[in-house]
Amino acid sequence: MVAFPLTAFVGRPQMQAFKAKALNGESFSNESLKGKPYLVQFWATWCGYCKRDEPAVERIVKESPEVPVIAVSVGEGRQKVRKYLQGSPRTAKIVVNEDTNLPALFQITSFPTYVLVDAKGGIVEMQEGSGGYEALIALLKKI
Repeated sequence: MVAFPLTAFVGRPQMQAFKAKALNGESFSNESLKGKPYLVQFWATWCGYCKRDEPAVERIVKESPEVPVIAVSVGEGRQKVRKYLQGSPRTAKIVVNEDTNLPALFQITSFPTYVLVDAKGGIVEMQEGSGGYEALIALLKKI
C-alpha cells in the first residue's frame, strides 16, 4: 500500500482496499461495507482532543446506525486500548492498527482525524482535529 495525502486529491477518489478486525472480533473491509457510507476516526488513548470528541462520536453511532463508525487507535496495542476502554467504553467499532491496514493508507498528522466514505466507496472528505458533534453532523451531511 502507498500512503497518500488526501489534500492532493481532486474530486472523490475511491477508498483503497482495506481490512480491519474490531476488538470484539467483527471483521470488515471496504467490500463488506459496499453500499453504505461509513466514517473512519483515527484516534489515540493519549489524545485529549480525541477524548473530548468521544461523546460526539458515540452520539453519531446511536443516532446514525446506518453510518458505521470505525475508530482506529493509531500506534497503540490491544492491551493498552482495552485498558483504556475499561474506563471509557465506546460503541464504535474499535480497531487497533495492528489489526488493519487503514493507518497505512493515510498520512495522519493530527488526532482525531475523520475520513468520510460514501456508499460507492468514494472519499467524501477528511476532517483533521476535534470539532465536536456539530462538526461531525456537518461532515455527515455531505454524503
